[in-house]
Amino acid sequence: MENTTYMRRRFVVYGLIGWCMEIIWTGLQSLFKRDAKLIGRTSIWMFPIYGLTVFFEPLCVKLKQRHIVFRGGVYTLCIFIIEFTTGSLLKKIGVCPWDYGKKRFSVKGLIRLDYAPAWFTAGLIFERLYHFLVKSSIGESKSSFS
Repeated sequence: MENTTYMRRRFVVYGLIGWCMEIIWTGLQSLFKRDAKLIGRTSIWMFPIYGLTVFFEPLCVKLKQRHIVFRGGVYTLCIFIIEFTTGSLLKKIGVCPWDYGKKRFSVKGLIRLDYAPAWFTAGLIFERLYHFLVKSSIGESKSSFS
């Protein structure tokens, strides 16, 4: 069993990186509205959702030798499942920070299929981050999943 200290550290790193990526993403969307302020937004609820990436680390190891398109597709599907599941739970208690209900490619207002390229890229970024973290002081010197 992997040392939980390393998993906790990576949970925090994934949460923080996810927050940063979301702030950049939402800030850049301001460009389409011609808003030069580039204000990015996120929610505290998103931190643990992005932190859940730590539980997909074994998947990164299993997919390591697969083609990038396959890996990215699997990550996209996983992200859609997590987004749908966590969004459903948060919606039930009235605190879901996103609502895609009026968007064209929305599924029950919880996921946007047109975001697939963004999630594909994010999945591959988190994969790279994982490989970096297990080689750094934030992760173990050798992954226990391999």
